[in-house]
Amino acid sequence: MENASYQERRGEIENYFDRTAADAWSKLTSDAKVSKIRETVRAGRDDMRRTLLEWLPADLSGKRLLDAGCGTGALAVEAARRGAEVVAIDVAPTLIEIARERAPTDLGQGSVTFRAGDMLDPAHGQFDHVVGMDSLIHYCPADVVKVLAGLAERTSGSILFTFAPKTVPLAIMHAAGRFFPRGDRAPAIEPVSMGTLRKLIAGEPRLAGWAPNRTRRIAVGFYTSQALELVQA
Repeated sequence: MENASYQERRGEIENYFDRTAADAWSKLTSDAKVSKIRETVRAGRDDMRRTLLEWLPADLSGKRLLDAGCGTGALAVEAARRGAEVVAIDVAPTLIEIARERAPTDLGQGSVTFRAGDMLDPAHGQFDHVVGMDSLIHYCPADVVKVLAGLAERTSGSILFTFAPKTVPLAIMHAAGRFFPRGDRAPAIEPVSMGTLRKLIAGEPRLAGWAPNRTRRIAVGFYTSQALELVQA
């Protein structure tokens, strides 16, 4: 997908998670003691990961799954334990190294290949399922739908992803973030309403034949995210 805004945003996200936030992200996704605020983020992320895993088949034997924006690899490992051949991609090489270090050696019939790169690279091949947990929330809604369309071209089953729902509490937190020094800021989250997202999906020709299915919003303290399942109509 040749898209200047997507590539520019991807570069900002890579820089942030590979340099500024790698340490914090490593602690957040472990059992290490964190602040009360980050405890709520950890709890919300755990709940979201459980939700997305529940939406996948219990038995993934013989299936290929793309974990698009795998972070430190928790979801990828759980999918592999169900028998999936998982390709786990993240833009940040530092997070991929942490994921490799944490991955257990015995995954039964499943496997995980961790790679630093672009989730849209066609070299990753074809998939039965794609999961993008909190990996698209920093992109503008139009780019999110273009990414989904690119993934759909290589997916035969379901696409599970999360977006930042347009809510008043999230808007307040987003506005407050502007007062932090620029160097300490994460790439801005791009909230979108479900109605707008549905319209954009319906209007994307490459997503013809795909339709939204299950959805669930999770709000725990400073974590707010909404899961949406796309399936073949």
